[in-house]
Parts: sequence; structure tokens; C-alpha cells
Amino acid sequence: MAQINVVALGVAVAVLSARLWPDWRGNPDLSHGFFMPIVFLALLWEGRANGTPRYLRRTVGLNVGFVTLLGGALAALTAAGLYAAAVDWTHAIVTATLTFSVVLFLGAALLHYAAEDTRLIGFNWPAIVAIVLWLLTAPIPPGTYTRLTLGLQLWVSESVLHTLHLVGVPAIRHGNIIELANTTVGVEEACSGVRSLISCVFAGFFFSATLVRRTGARALIILLAAPLALGMNFLRSLTLTLLSNGGVDISGTWHDVTGFAVLGVTAAILGGLAVALEPARRAVPVAPAAAPNPTPLALWRFRTLAAGTLLATALVVVFVLNTRPSIRRDVPPPDLLGLLPAAADGWEVQTSDLYQFSGLLQTNYLAQRRYRRTTGSDPTEVTLYLAYWRAGQAPVSLVASHTPDACLPGSGWTPLPTSPPRVQLDLEDRTIADAEYRLFQSGDSPQHVWFWHLYDGRTISYRDPYSATELLRIAWRYGFRHDGDQVFVRLSSNRPWAQIAQEPLVGTLFGRLKGLGL
Repeated sequence: MAQINVVALGVAVAVLSARLWPDWRGNPDLSHGFFMPIVFLALLWEGRANGTPRYLRRTVGLNVGFVTLLGGALAALTAAGLYAAAVDWTHAIVTATLTFSVVLFLGAALLHYAAEDTRLIGFNWPAIVAIVLWLLTAPIPPGTYTRLTLGLQLWVSESVLHTLHLVGVPAIRHGNIIELANTTVGVEEACSGVRSLISCVFAGFFFSATLVRRTGARALIILLAAPLALGMNFLRSLTLTLLSNGGVDISGTWHDVTGFAVLGVTAAILGGLAVALEPARRAVPVAPAAAPNPTPLALWRFRTLAAGTLLATALVVVFVLNTRPSIRRDVPPPDLLGLLPAAADGWEVQTSDLYQFSGLLQTNYLAQRRYRRTTGSDPTEVTLYLAYWRAGQAPVSLVASHTPDACLPGSGWTPLPTSPPRVQLDLEDRTIADAEYRLFQSGDSPQHVWFWHLYDGRTISYRDPYSATELLRIAWRYGFRHDGDQVFVRLSSNRPWAQIAQEPLVGTLFGRLKGLGL
């Protein structure tokens, strides 16, 4: 009977791998995920063949833990479906929640199969790591990712700056930009260290489960993984900065080679340390204990796990079938530049070339125009930026990860506190959909920023764009939909809204944006 649930869980893992595959392929931070299916099977084999044959006693705690994990798995799966209704199936928080649900299912299965009345596998460290590592192969939700990346970018750039000063190299820093005597170096998202951090922690857990057996050695390997990754990434950033200061072009080969070198060296150091910490011993295969005849409690857990698997399958089918197709799926892309006036009375107009950002944003539909009017010595500036994605062209999480919260601080702008972060903007003839509002400053120059993220013709109107609970509220409010086109609109000015709201230019801009959903 055990084989039935094992096959069902194997199918769940295979489906999860297929679901994560696009993230592993498209996100360099998760490229180690390609090894996860093999690592998972290898660790399960290690836990069964060579791991400690520890079996859980039939106690109330075992049953409570089993039911709790299984119930949590179903709750997480339900939450994933609701998140998908709010922000599309491709959103990072949906994938992360689905992964968490499978991990809880596998955890419940481990408690069942490691019980003394089942004895299919021991409850040991390799088996636990085999399950937990799935969490390190799922995308990080955009809010957490943005905060982590920005924090690491600023830490790396500041640490490099202090080191440059120590060795006598003159430099100043603006956000994540380091300005040298003859060139400028930017610590971008890819150089923040997130990739090496996640990969190194992944390797640390794997080595702790395969190369060492003592608890202290395992803890040391895991605890050293993150500091080692951050330290090696700092050395890489410092090396590239010094090379750039010496006139070397660090783009291309130097940038990529040092990146792969950091990953390889950190993994080698961790592996070597694991081998050094574990004294040489002769491997003695551990034969799994013979499973006793099924007890009524074992049969109950088996049936409960099978029922949970069937219920999970039904939930997935319901959510997928009831996700409404977009009514705008075949809408032709708008002429973004045509929506922005090429001339305005009393304003100088400058059109920006955004071609270099097409690859990063995964779209060629980009437009931006800056309007400037000089009155005396105090000019007024208004900039409108538009980006568009066809249905299915890019995940919602990609669009959400390139908000001003993530991009402007890395360009030298300092965020200032605002209250409330979401505001209602009024024009003479109408009220615009609520906007996310941010305030930044660079030197003595303020920058007021209002932005909107539209999905399937509707504004994603959440109070906190990174709140998981707020995304659930959206699902209940807007219902189920998928495959919608996306628009990102950003208005910025050195003046507050009260000073530009009556400008005919602003009225014209928003009049032309009605067709996009504003």
C-alpha cells in the first residue's frame, strides 16, 4: 500500500519540477535548481541506505505533527490558488507558495514513512534536507527579493568604497554607484550576491547531509555558508572595481568569469571543509529495518495521506478550470510613444531612448518623455514613463520587481518616508485610480513619484505591493483571471501633485491614458 502514496508524491515532485523549470532556466539566482531532482533522489537514497535508522514512536505528537503538516500543505495550496487569482500563476509568490505546499506534503509523508509501524525510511538528516532544499530552488517573493537585493547592493558598494579608501584609491558612492577618478562602476542586482548566497547555502545543506555525520560539523558547515558567500562576492566586486580603475573593461568576460569563479570557489571551500571536519571512516551499509505488519494507526495515516493527495489534486483542478481567460488577450499593443505628446506649449520635450532596458524588462514596448518648463531659476519637470507587456509575455512578478522602490535607490536616490504610501489623485474632470506614491531625494533635488501597475486592464490596487495578505484580499475582490496584458505607468516630478494637478499638460497626459485603464 505504501507504494501508492509514494507514486502520488513522486508525481507531485515531478509536476513541481516542471513548474519550477522556467524559473531555473530564466533566473540565474536559481540555476542550481536544475540539480534538485537528482539531489532529492540522492539524499533520499542516502537517508535510507546510510542514514541513521531512527524511527518515530507511535505517540500523540506524531499524529498531531502529521495532521498539522498535511493540513498546512492543503492550506498553502489553497493560498497559492488565491494568489494566482490575484496576480497570475506566473507570480513568484504563487510558485513559492506551491513549493511550500509540496514541502509540507513531503514532510507529512516523512513522518508517516519514518514511523516505527511503517519503517520505509529513517527520520534522519539526509531525508529532512532532501525535503527542505526544495525551498531554496523556488523564486523569492518580489518584496523580500527587492529588500534583500537592495540591502546587499548597498552593503557591497559601501564595503568596496571603504576598502578603496584604505588602499588609497579615491572614490565616492551614490547609492550602488561607485564613482572613480576615470570611470564609474555600478553594483547591479546580479552582482548583489543573492545568487552566490542562495547557491552556497544550498551547497552547505547538501554537504552537511552527505559528507559529515556529526551534529556539530553539520551546524558549522551550514552556519559558514552565508558569510562565506557574502565574503567571496565582496572580493569579486572589489576585484572588478580595481580592474576598472586600472582601465580594464570589466564587462563581458571579466564579469562572467569572476561570477562563475565565486560560485565554484565557495562550493569547493565548503566541500573541502566538510571533508576535513569528518574523520575518515569505513562505510558500513545500514540495512533498513523490516517493516512490521500494518497497524490500524498506520492504515489511518496512509488513508489520510491518500485523501489529502486527492483533495490537493481536486483543488488544483478547480483553481485552474475556474481561472477566467482574459477578455483582452488579443488586444493589439498600444502606441506608447503616440500617447505621450511630442510637443506642449511652454514646455521643452525630451524623448528618452530605453532600448538598453528591453532585455532586462523583457519587452520592447517602452516609452518615456520628459517635459521641462523654466520659469526664472526654478524649473518644473514632469516625466511620464510607460511600459507594456502582451498577455503571457512576462510574469507579473517581473513587472512588480522593477518599481521605483527597487530601481531609484540603486541609482543614487534616497527614499524619504511618505504617509500614506497610496494616494488618490484628482483632476478637474475625474479622479484617477489610486496611485502608489513615493518621495526620493538626491542632493537638494526632490522627486515625487506616482505609479500604477495594471493587469488585464485593471489596476492592481494593493495598499502594500509586497504584502502577502493584501494579495489574498485582491483575489477575493477581483476574482479569477489569467493571461492578461500588463501596463506600468510612472509619473515623476520635482513638484508635489498639488502644484502640477492643474497643468493642462498633466490633464492631457491622463486623458490619453484612459484607454490603458487609468
